[in-house]
Amino acid sequence: MPARILSIRVQPPAGESGDDDGLWRMAEVDFGGVRQQVSLACLPEAAVGDRVLVHVGLALSLVEDDPP
Repeated sequence: MPARILSIRVQPPAGESGDDDGLWRMAEVDFGGVRQQVSLACLPEAAVGDRVLVHVGLALSLVEDDPP
């Protein structure tokens, strides 16, 4: 089931400067009422409102909305 991105933040590990923001981007996503934190390291183009396919905490691809 795809998840919808609710928010995005940059969260470098302790001791890191966070210079490469794309690596440390994290998103709060919603799986139909269940919220979870996932990494956006593989999807630098992801934005709030996008739907993503997630596997073990890593967003792997964008999912297009079905046409009405």
